[in-house]
Amino acid sequence: MPMAPRVLLLCLLGLAVTEGHSPETAIPGCHLHPFNVTVRSDRLGTCQGSHVAQACVGHCESSAFPSRYSVLVASGYRHNITSASQCCTISSLRKVRVWLQCVGNQRGELEIFTARACQCDMCRLSRY
Repeated sequence: MPMAPRVLLLCLLGLAVTEGHSPETAIPGCHLHPFNVTVRSDRLGTCQGSHVAQACVGHCESSAFPSRYSVLVASGYRHNITSASQCCTISSLRKVRVWLQCVGNQRGELEIFTARACQCDMCRLSRY
């Protein structure tokens, strides 16, 4: 097959594979991702406001491999697979002010946290 049709075929295959995916899913790694937050002062919604906050989304590396002999012996032959992984986490936060519209045309404000930066880091059950 001549070179030009091969290149065209590869380009079309690349388009078919990425078609329908958002830009965030096409880029590997851990990235900031905006989402809408609605804040209410109470269950009745006496005061409420909206803000676009940032979350960290994406994927990080993980691997699993057979454990070394010393690990097998130390674990009584129960730890035969060793795994290492990282999770997409918030590496720094910032406060943002959300303006609230209240009943009776009153206004209020509230500060919330949003992600400032993301990174692949050790996986934890609870970080904040």
